[in-house]
Amino acid sequence: MNSGFVAQASYPRIHAGGSARARGLAHGSQASERVRRSVELYRDVFAHYANWTWDEVKRHALAFTKPIAAVHPDYLEEMNGIAEGAGVAYEDILAINVRTEVMFSAVARAAAVECTSFAALPEATANAHVLVGQNWDWKPHTEETVIILDVKRDDGPDFVTVVEAGLLAKTGMNSAGIGLVTNALISDEDRGEPGLPYHVILRAILDAETLPQGLDAVTRHPRASAANYLIAHRTGQAVDVEAAPGDFSQVWLAFPEGGLLCHANHYISDTRGVKDVSRWYTPDSPFRLDRIQRLLDDRDDGVDSHAIEAALRDHASHPLGICKHGDPAVHEYEQSVTVASVIYDLTAGTMLLAEGRPCEQEYQLLDYSSWAQPTEQTVSTPTAG
Repeated sequence: MNSGFVAQASYPRIHAGGSARARGLAHGSQASERVRRSVELYRDVFAHYANWTWDEVKRHALAFTKPIAAVHPDYLEEMNGIAEGAGVAYEDILAINVRTEVMFSAVARAAAVECTSFAALPEATANAHVLVGQNWDWKPHTEETVIILDVKRDDGPDFVTVVEAGLLAKTGMNSAGIGLVTNALISDEDRGEPGLPYHVILRAILDAETLPQGLDAVTRHPRASAANYLIAHRTGQAVDVEAAPGDFSQVWLAFPEGGLLCHANHYISDTRGVKDVSRWYTPDSPFRLDRIQRLLDDRDDGVDSHAIEAALRDHASHPLGICKHGDPAVHEYEQSVTVASVIYDLTAGTMLLAEGRPCEQEYQLLDYSSWAQPTEQTVSTPTAG
C-alpha cells in the first residue's frame, strides 16, 4: 500500500446467474449480512428523518409494486429471491429498492444527495478509449453494505454494479458496452407518487445493449423521482439524461462537448418550469461540477486514468469537495461521504475501484476484458449504375 493510503476491508464480490429468482437467491445468500445491514440502516434513517416506523415504510413501498410489475416483473422475482436468500421479508427488499421515492413520501428531502460523475470519449482521452466514472457519495454506514455484484445472464448482457446489498443496481457497466454513472436530483415535482423507481431504472439501463435502449429505459414509462443518468457506450458516444418525475416530456438531454461530459447534483438544462430543489439542498454541487470540468478539460495530451484519479481525489471546498468527507458537526444520518470511486474503461473492459474515499484508498483493477470488442468499421462500396 502506498504511503498516505489506509487499509480497509474489501467490499465483497458477489456472483449471480441463472433465472431472475436464482440471481436473487445468489445475491441474498452470499451477501446476507450486508443485506440485513442495509435494512437496518434504512429503518434507522427513516426513523431519524420522518419518525416513521419500518412497518409504515413498507406499507408505502408496496404502492410501487404495480408500476414495477407492469414493466419489469422479473425484477420483483429477483427481489423475492434476494429476500429469501438473505432471510428477510420481501417487503424489506422492496422498501430499500424504493427508498429514494419513499423518502419523499416521508418528507425527508433533507437526506443528503451527492455524487460527481463524468464521461470522456476517445477525442478527449490520451489512449482514445471511452472512460466513464464517478465518486458515489452516500451515508457513512453504506461502507458496511456495499458489494460488487457480478451477474451472468442468458437473457441479456452480463453486468457488474457497485451497489448496496439488496438493491438491484447502482453504477456499473455491461458486456454490451454500456457504462452507467448517476447523480441524485430533487425537483419540486418529487412527491413520492408511484411510478418506476430510480433503482429499477438504473437496473433497466444495465440491461440495455445500445444507447437508444438506455434512453428508452428512462423515458418509456412514468418515473417516480428525479435523477440524472449519464450513459456511455464503448463505440464512443455518451448522453446525459436529466429527469424529473413524470413522462417523456420531463426529460432533458445533454451531449459531450470536446468529448467530455460531467455532472453533479443539480440540473444543467433549462427544465421549463420544473424547479431545481437540488441547488437549495446541495449548494456545493455547482462548485464540484465546475471543479471536475476544469480538472479534466483543456489537456492537450488528453485525460488518462491517472488524471481522473487525481480529479476524483480533489478536496477543493473540503469537506464538500469531489472527494467528500463527513462533517462531524452534522448528525451521522445527515452526513454524506464518498463510499466508492469508480472508473470504467469501456474500450478495454476494465474497472478501477477505490473502496471508500479515493484520497485514502488505492484504485484496484477489476478485469472484464472478455467483454471488450473491437469497434466494427463498415466500408461502403459504390454500386455500379
